Amino acid sequence: MKKNNMEAYIIANTLRCEVSYRGGGVEIDASEYLKMDGAKMTAYQNYLGGGMLGSVNGSQNFTTTDKRKAAKAKRLQTALKQYFHGLTVHDDDEWEDCTFEEGQSRPASAY
Repeated sequence: MKKNNMEAYIIANTLRCEVSYRGGGVEIDASEYLKMDGAKMTAYQNYLGGGMLGSVNGSQNFTTTDKRKAAKAKRLQTALKQYFHGLTVHDDDEWEDCTFEEGQSRPASAY
C-alpha cells in the first residue's frame, strides 16, 4: 500500500484522535488491513516541557508469529507514527517544526 493509501486507511479507520500542544494520541482499527479481528494500533507523543514534544511512540493490542503480518503491522505502525507527527508539527514553531526523523531522535518522556 502506498503512503497516500496508507494515510487514507488511517483516516478512515481512526477510532480516537486527541492532539494538543502537549502531545496526545491516535488510535486506529487495524483489523481490515491486517485481517486480524480486533486489531488496534496507537501512536502517541508526550510533552517534554519548554514547548518541546518527545518522539512519537506506538503500541498495538496483538502479537503475531506470521512474518508477513508482522511486516505489514510494522509498515502500518510507522505510517501511523508519521501521520501523528504530521498532526503535531506546526510551521514557524522552534520546537515543533522538525522532520519526523529529528523528532524521533528525542526522548519519549522527560521522566
